[in-house]
Amino acid sequence: MYPFCREKRGTISPTMDPPIALSLPLPIHPDPDPTTWLSPALPHQTPRTPPWGSPPAHPSWQRPASPSHAGRCPASRPTPGPAMASAARSPLKEQKGNTEGQQGPAEGKPLSHLPLPGLRPKRGPSDENQPPAQQKRARGLPVPVRRVAASIATTRSTASAAAAVPRPQRAGRRASLRAGLTVPAASIAEVIRRPVPVAVAPKIAAPAPAAGNDGKKRAAWDLKGQLSDMRAKMCSYKDKVQRLEGENQQLSRQLQEQVVQSQELRSQVSTLSSALHTCQEQSQRRLHEVMELSDLKEQLEEQVTNHRRTIRELERIKQDLSALLETREVKLKLAEEGLAQRECVNEELRGQVTAQLQIMTQQEERLHQLEMERRRLHNLVQELKGNIRVFCRVRPLLAWEKKMQKGMEHLHFPPQDNKALVLSKVEESHVGRDRKGDVKYDFSFDRVFSPACSQEEVFEEIALLVQSALDGYHVCIFAYGQTGSGKTYTMEGPDDMRPETMGMIPRAVQQVFQGARELESKGWQYRFTANFLEIYNESLRDLLVGRPERGAELEIKRVSQSSEELHVPNLHYVSVDSEDEVLKLLQTAKANRSVAKTALNDHSSRSHSLFQLRIEGWNPSRDLHSASVLSLVDLAGSERLDKSLSKGERLRETQAINTSLSTLGLVIMALSNKEPHIPYRNSKLTYLLQNSLGGNSKMLMFVNISPLEENLTESLNSLRFASKVNECVIGTAHTNRK
Repeated sequence: MYPFCREKRGTISPTMDPPIALSLPLPIHPDPDPTTWLSPALPHQTPRTPPWGSPPAHPSWQRPASPSHAGRCPASRPTPGPAMASAARSPLKEQKGNTEGQQGPAEGKPLSHLPLPGLRPKRGPSDENQPPAQQKRARGLPVPVRRVAASIATTRSTASAAAAVPRPQRAGRRASLRAGLTVPAASIAEVIRRPVPVAVAPKIAAPAPAAGNDGKKRAAWDLKGQLSDMRAKMCSYKDKVQRLEGENQQLSRQLQEQVVQSQELRSQVSTLSSALHTCQEQSQRRLHEVMELSDLKEQLEEQVTNHRRTIRELERIKQDLSALLETREVKLKLAEEGLAQRECVNEELRGQVTAQLQIMTQQEERLHQLEMERRRLHNLVQELKGNIRVFCRVRPLLAWEKKMQKGMEHLHFPPQDNKALVLSKVEESHVGRDRKGDVKYDFSFDRVFSPACSQEEVFEEIALLVQSALDGYHVCIFAYGQTGSGKTYTMEGPDDMRPETMGMIPRAVQQVFQGARELESKGWQYRFTANFLEIYNESLRDLLVGRPERGAELEIKRVSQSSEELHVPNLHYVSVDSEDEVLKLLQTAKANRSVAKTALNDHSSRSHSLFQLRIEGWNPSRDLHSASVLSLVDLAGSERLDKSLSKGERLRETQAINTSLSTLGLVIMALSNKEPHIPYRNSKLTYLLQNSLGGNSKMLMFVNISPLEENLTESLNSLRFASKVNECVIGTAHTNRK
C-alpha cells in the first residue's frame, strides 16, 4: 500500500460516511507488475459477468454497505475472495473496476499510457544494472486477460474492508421486506452502475540505463564504476519517485472526486432507502388494512349467513304464526258468535239477578224482623222463667268418699220432677236411745241436676241465657255453695280439661263467638274485651298478671258522673278475637288464683273469682248498636266458722267471705222488695256486680251441694239461701241498645 493511500484514508474515514463496497469485474493479467493492471481493455473486449452471476433485483443488493445496513442480506451477496480483498486495498483496482463497469472507451482512445505486459524485451546479462527501457504496447494486439470480481473500498482501510463481509440475515427486517412491496431493483442498480470518469495518468518515461560497462557486471575492484552505477540508479530512482509522486497526487485528486461521487451515491441510496422504507411501511399498513378488511369480510359473511338463517327461521315462524292466526281468527269468530249468544243470556240473567236482589233485600228485611222477633220472644221466655233463676247441682261421690259412705240416702231426686230435691235427716232423742222418724226438707228450683248429669247437660240449660248476652242484655251467672261442693268444677272445669269436661265459662265463651260468626252474615259485627280478677279479703287482684308484676291496689270507679257503668283502672282489659285466646287467659288466671288448705278441702278457693266478657256489637246497615257484659263468678266457700275450724289468716278469710256473701243476699232481698236503697257498696263483690244484679239484667245462680251426709247442715243452709233468692222477683230486663 502506498503512503499517500494511507494518508488519504486517515483523513477521510473519521469525517465521511462509511464507504460503499463495490463489486466490479477487473481483468487479471499474467504480468505480475502492478503497473500493468490499470491498462484499459481493448476495444474488442466486453465486460464479463461475474462468476457468481448477475446481481439480483432485490433492493437489498443495491443498498450501500454502511454500518447500519451491512450484513442484512448475506444470502444475496457473494463471499469476497482473496482477489476482492486485495482489490479493496488498492485504489488502482478501483479505477480499473470503474472503467470496466461501463461500455468501454471509444476505439483508438486509450485511458492509460502505462506499459502493457508482454511488450518489453528481455534483458541480457549485460543489461542487468541498466534501467528498464521505456517501451509502448501496441494497442492493436489482443492481450489475453481473465476477469475477477474485486471489492474496492474508496475510503475504507483493510479492517474496514474486512468489516464489509456480509453478516447473517435479520429475520424481522427480511420478514417485513418479504411481506411488503419492493422497489424495483433496476432503479438502484442503475445508480450503482453509473459510469465514473477516470483521469488518465501522465506517461512518464522510464529511466535511462546507466552508462558504461555495456551492461556487463563490473568487477569487484571497480569501485568507481560501481559508484557511478549506483549514482545512475539513484538518479533513476529519484526520477521514478518523482513520477510516482505525480501519479500519487493525480490519484489523490481522483480519490477525492470518487469520494464526492460516493457521497452523492450514498445520499441517493439513503433517499432511495427512505423511499423504500416508506413504501414498506405503506405496504405494511395496506397489508394490515387488507387483513382487517379480510377479517371484516369474513365477519360480515358470517353475519350475512346468520341473518339468512335467521330470516329463514323467521319466515318459518311467520308461516306458523300465519297458520295459527288463521286458526285463532276462526276461533275468535266462533267465540264472538258465542259471546253474542251469551250476552243475550246474560241480559236475561241480569234481569233475574235484579229480581233475586230485590227478593234478597226483602228476605234480609224479613230476616231482620224475624231476628228482632226472635230476640223479643227469647227475652220474653227468659222473663217468664224469671230474671233471677236458681239451679241446684249435686256433685257425685269421689273414689275415696265411696269407701267412707255407702250411697246418698239423705238425698232424694223425684223421678218425675227434675226441679225438686228432697233432703232427709234422722231425728234422735236427747238420750240417744230412741229414734224418731226421718225429717224431710223439700226444695224446688228452676232445675235440679243429679250427680249423673254431665257438664254438657248443665250448659244446655244456660245456653239461652248466654245468648241473651249476645243480644245485648247484661247476664250474671255465679256458683254458690260450701267448700268442696264443686263450684270451681262447674264454672271452670278440671285441671286436665277435655271437651266433655269443660266448665260453664269456656262453653259460654265458645257459644258467644260462634253466635257472633253466625250473625256476621246478617250484618252484625262484634268486638270482645275480657278481664279476670279475684276479690280476696275485700281487695281486688288482677289474675291476668303475675304477683310480682302487680301494682297499686285496684279500685272500682264510675266511667263518668252521668253513667252507671263501672270500670277498674289499672286492670288488664284484653281484646280477644277467638275462644282460644280466652282459654289461654283462663289458664293464666287459674295459676294466679289464691287457694289454701282448710279443714274441709285441701285446695279451697279463698277468694271470689270474677270473669267478665264485654260484648260490643253494631249493624252498620241498620244503624244499630248494642253493649252487654257477661259475668261468670265462682264464689268462695260459704261454710260457717264453727264448721270450718279456721284460725288466724284462714279465720280472717272466712269472715271476709261470709260478709260478702251476706251482702249479696241482702242486695238480692232489697231488689226483690223494691227497696229504695240497695246496699251495693257494702261489699266489693256486690259493688262490682251492680249492673249485673240490677233490674236491667238477667241473673242465674248455681247452688252446689255436697253429697256427703256429714255436710248435711251446710247443704241445708245453702239450699235455704238459694230458695230465698229463687223467690225474689226483680224488674224486667231491657236490652242496652243505642
